[in-house]
Amino acid sequence: MTAFGGPAAHTAMMHRECVRRRSWIDERSFVDHMALTNLIPGPNSTELSMLIGRHVSGAPGLLLAGACFIVPASLIVLAFAWLYVEYGETPSAEGLLYGIAPVVIAIVGQAIVSLARTALKGVLLWILGAITFALALAGINELIVLFGAGLIMVAIRTGRSALGVFVPIGIEVAGAAAADVQLDRLFLVFLKIGAVLFGSGYVLLAFIEADFVDRLGWLTQQQLIDAVAIGQFTPGPLFTTATFVGYVLAGFPGALLSTAGIFLPSFVFSAIVFPLSDRMRRTEWTSALMEGFHAGAIGLMAAVAWQLGRTAIVDVPAALLSLAALGALLRFDINSAWLVIAGGAAGLLLN
Repeated sequence: MTAFGGPAAHTAMMHRECVRRRSWIDERSFVDHMALTNLIPGPNSTELSMLIGRHVSGAPGLLLAGACFIVPASLIVLAFAWLYVEYGETPSAEGLLYGIAPVVIAIVGQAIVSLARTALKGVLLWILGAITFALALAGINELIVLFGAGLIMVAIRTGRSALGVFVPIGIEVAGAAAADVQLDRLFLVFLKIGAVLFGSGYVLLAFIEADFVDRLGWLTQQQLIDAVAIGQFTPGPLFTTATFVGYVLAGFPGALLSTAGIFLPSFVFSAIVFPLSDRMRRTEWTSALMEGFHAGAIGLMAAVAWQLGRTAIVDVPAALLSLAALGALLRFDINSAWLVIAGGAAGLLLN
């Protein structure tokens, strides 16, 4: 209920509560579990909560910890989704969203800068990130871009082909565009996303845009920006954006199925990899694969930020709002939720 600030803030709060205050887990095990979340798809901070729960109380602990981290945030997002559907077209709401959208672009931009500095170590990874950015803008399937980057790095680091390890089959659950939202397809698309998404929660934007905006045509660019904005000023994992999208598309059943679909793989992966922590972290090809995934994820994020920016930054005041928010994020240690609120207030004044 109080986990504002994204995965880094979530991890810091878990460390403070579980290691320092309650001594549920020792420092080394905490770091091991934190590293392990980078080797499996899904939201890192959510999976960290599951691994801590598994460490403390076995399988029931994993289920309980995951549910406690996800459910409150999803309910809060659900309430905002209802307000959005009911009042999102009123003049006041339009002004609010006019100010929030450029701030969201700045937040995503700052995340890209921060992640690139951390993950892209060396010229090779920067080049790979730039290539994935160009491929994403060219419309290449995001799964092929992501897995392709990982496989390239495995081949380079290990000196052998990695096609026998992973094959980017490009699951096309959402193939042809459809006018009406289908609940089974909605669930399966989010299940696919939860099963293959590596990197920051912001990479989720690339998958939602590709599936729901471009392929299915169920969402508009503006609705995607609004969904991210809701995720920014509500606590918990950014993956609860799926709850918002599901409700906007298909009401309460859509919200329930979307939330279940995107988080279900995290429970499965966390349960499977918990016993393999040490071995997976020290495997050469796994390490190389993750380097490639990180470069691919950053390239995808940058492509989506560019495309969303063209929708959100529609005039000079919006551009100034985005630049001011980006400057504040880069200069100060500020919670992005406050910037979203400030952007909304500015939007009301300007509009």
